[in-house]
Amino acid sequence: MKIAVLISGRGSNLQAILKAENEKKLGNAEVFLIISSNPNAAGLEFAKNYNKYAVVLDPKDYANKTEYDKKLKSIMLENDIELIVLAGFMKVLSHSFVDYFKNKIINIHPSLLPAFPGLNIHERVLEYGVKYSGCTVHFVNADVDGGPIIAQRVVEVLDGDSPDSLAARILIKEHILLPEVIKKISENKIIVNQRRVKVN
Repeated sequence: MKIAVLISGRGSNLQAILKAENEKKLGNAEVFLIISSNPNAAGLEFAKNYNKYAVVLDPKDYANKTEYDKKLKSIMLENDIELIVLAGFMKVLSHSFVDYFKNKIINIHPSLLPAFPGLNIHERVLEYGVKYSGCTVHFVNADVDGGPIIAQRVVEVLDGDSPDSLAARILIKEHILLPEVIKKISENKIIVNQRRVKVN
């Protein structure tokens, strides 16, 4: 299964995916393509380190969202990409793009969805006073952070937590969970029925 990983920043989840692939822990999946929306993304270094094909698609180079997503779609089709992995990709994809690749785009989000979608998650978690947070891998649909949930991992929120300390503990779980989900998808062990996702 040929996958594309989309990033915008440091690329720590990309690194976890590449490390899992290197250790033969990614099942039938192969990281075929890395796309960054940010030409200065630190994560592009991982593409170099693991000798992976990387493309920079800077939104500033396109007249509008439609043109950007059209180019993104053409790259996916030209490379026969079977699974698109959003790993810290800070750009909302258009409804038409998401609909075209239905159940072929996954995202990692640092909260237990449907709680705390969007941005500034850890600050909001601490402000609200919840006892547990975590991370979620979900299919992407037209609703931001609203697609069918595939898998989650839980992290206890500690009394002395700051947004940074909580984020760091959740990130450890993200690095384990995302490659696990990719592996299961590549082995056809995930079945989607409406909003229900069965993981075999």
